[in-house]
Amino acid sequence: MRYKLTIAYDGTHFGGWQIQSNAVSIQQLIEEALQTALRHPTPITGAGRTDAGVHARAQVAHFDTTQEIDTFRLLASLNGLLPTDIRILKIETVSSDFHARYSAVSKEYHYHLHLDRVMLPFKRLYATPVYHPVDLNLLQQAAALFVGTHDFTAFANEADTGSAAHNPVRTLSRLDLCPEEGGVRLEFEGNGFLYKMVRNITGTLLDVTSGKIPLESLPDIFAAKDRRKAGQTAPPQGLFLMNICY
Repeated sequence: MRYKLTIAYDGTHFGGWQIQSNAVSIQQLIEEALQTALRHPTPITGAGRTDAGVHARAQVAHFDTTQEIDTFRLLASLNGLLPTDIRILKIETVSSDFHARYSAVSKEYHYHLHLDRVMLPFKRLYATPVYHPVDLNLLQQAAALFVGTHDFTAFANEADTGSAAHNPVRTLSRLDLCPEEGGVRLEFEGNGFLYKMVRNITGTLLDVTSGKIPLESLPDIFAAKDRRKAGQTAPPQGLFLMNICY
């Protein structure tokens, strides 16, 4: 049978979602917990990778097992085995054709920008401080240029590999600015995202507001399809994977 996991995590102390040789990952720890609980190796497939320091409110993964599972008991077991900065929120039985990655129709990310002069210390791991004045009207104008269907090659790391090389066109259905205490939240929703696309768009928006990149040059950056033409990569700690729709 196939089971769907909904997962929340604080990414501060991990090397990201995906298993890797040189750092502890969220995927690794969940697979280890599943193996302990189910008594057999249990690989999981995630909806997508998040980088080191990036957080998730609702990451999704699936796994298969021939065992009949009491999902209520397994939920308690996994959360007892996992560190407290990783929580399994829900375990559901799904059809065999459900796929955490390929069945997704849209994803939502939030990026938190702290604009006030002084950041409260307990927000430092969950928002990115901005050290130059930000004209919110200019930020809104720049953000609007990213909405729609575009070739996002210029805003993808490793654009010549993986999904970016196969098809770099994505549809961003919204990129909203939402005021919050101390700053603003960028809400991204789209049918898919390339590697580091949200962080690269955010960094480019910040470079527009600092004057490093003129607003009118953004269409040329899209057309150039060259990561070097776009702006900085924003730091990871302000980014949250919020929701995946199926």
